[in-house]
Order: sequence, then C-alpha cells, then structure tokens
Amino acid sequence: MTAMTSFAPDSLTLNRKLPLWYQVSQSLRASILGRRPEDPLRLPTEDDLAGHYGVSVLTMRQALKELEEEGLITRHRRRGTFIEPAALRGAPVKLLGSVDAIVAQQSGGHTAVLQYGRAPLPPEVREHFPDLTEAMAYRRLRCDEAGEPTNWAENFVRPDLAAGIDLADLERWPMTKVLRDVLGVRISRITDTVEARLADPETARLLQVPLLSPILHYTGVTYDGSGRAVDVVRIHYRGDRFSFTVTMEAR
Repeated sequence: MTAMTSFAPDSLTLNRKLPLWYQVSQSLRASILGRRPEDPLRLPTEDDLAGHYGVSVLTMRQALKELEEEGLITRHRRRGTFIEPAALRGAPVKLLGSVDAIVAQQSGGHTAVLQYGRAPLPPEVREHFPDLTEAMAYRRLRCDEAGEPTNWAENFVRPDLAAGIDLADLERWPMTKVLRDVLGVRISRITDTVEARLADPETARLLQVPLLSPILHYTGVTYDGSGRAVDVVRIHYRGDRFSFTVTMEAR
C-alpha cells in the first residue's frame, strides 16, 4: 500500500448494524467539509482509502459514488479523485442512525463562536440534565463559503467535559466530533428531533431572514456509555437552505 501523501481523512469505528458504504461516505464527507483551507484537494487512491477504513474496494467505490453524486468530489480517470472546492455546503440533513452521519450533517462552511459561558438550563434542556441547574453554553454561527449564514447552534455541555474543550476546535468541528475524538467520550446514542418553527427575533437577526420566516429546528441529545446526557444542542437551520430526510433500511 502506498503512503497517504494527499488529503488525510479521519478514522472511523464501523457499526456492523448499518451499511458500511454509508458509514464510510458520511465519515469521509465530514472530513471533507471540516478540512482546513491549506489541506490538499486530492484524495488517496481507492485502495488506500479502503485500507484506511478497513472495508473492501467495492464498498469504498460505492461510498465515493455517493459523494460524487452529491457534488463533493470529482473523479478523473488516471488523474485520481479530488475534493470539489466549490461544492454546495447547504446539503440536505440526512440521518441513518450513525454518529458520523450527525458529524457530517453539522460540518462544512465557516463556524464562529459567538458566545460561551455558564448558563441556567432552559426548561426544555433541563429534563435531560436532572442533576444540574446550569451547564456550559456555546453559541455558534455557521456560514457557507460565500459568508451567508446557514444556521446557528446552541450547545449545553456538562461543565466537567466543557473544561477540556478548546474553542479553536469548535470553530473547525461539530461538538459531537470534539466530544468523541478530542475528549474521548464514548458516545452510545444520539436522539434527534426536527420540527418546523418560525424565526424569532434572534434567529431572524443571526440568519438574516425575515421575522417569522420558516426555519428547521433541530434538537440533538448525546448520551455517553453510562447513559447520561453529555450534550444537548439546538440548531436553527434556514428553511430555504435545508431539507430533512430520514432513510429507513429494510432488514
């Protein structure tokens, strides 16, 4: 196997209950959307990627086909596979039950930390932290490559975990990835709720949309291996930039 001298994707722990090609495509998608500007655009070969993820070349090919159809990569015979720098970042919200799908969903564009600090728990968040009265709150705004706001997020994280969070990591990666890959939290599950809402004054101001315009409101609760909630996130997506898709696989 040749050494990876091109773009280096993140590692992946496979879940045998989900299609392998899907997990690989979502993990690679998250790596692509979370890349630094100075990272190379050329991807490793199919063989190298398959070895990196521990899957067959056929599975890797199927994963790459998914990303090519989405417009994130382009494939050229004899030249190789390249990340498409002008790829659309406002992709549909697609979930199939894996943590890497969540990471991929929340990756891409440019993220700025607007505010952080200890804060009282709102009623809808408090039910997930029955042993706490306050948590560390992070507010972040994500924009596309053109600088247009696409969503803003508010995370409530247990204070003992928040002590190890670097703000620079939050400007590059979603909170889920920081908790799992940087802090080493063993994530057992994430519950997701998506509902249609109307933009309140703060959301309208941050997303630059008219007051009471439609938005997608996402709530995600992340649990560790002991079953306790470690992070609750509320994300407000512009309704004209995102859709929500659930894929159900027949067994």
